[in-house]
Amino acid sequence: MSWMLVAAVLLATAGLLVLGVLAVRLWLDVRALAKGVDAASRALAEAAGDLAATAASRG
Repeated sequence: MSWMLVAAVLLATAGLLVLGVLAVRLWLDVRALAKGVDAASRALAEAAGDLAATAASRG
């Protein structure tokens, strides 16, 4: 009966380790996505500034 307890504890530990690895991978992907969104946001802001400057110089 004690081997079943050991097996259950080992399986639970392995499951937690897998969840931890997946959480780290998700965190790294979210960081990469946030960097991409930041770069796109900055590019859009710069383009909007250029557009506003062009519109102001024409009119």
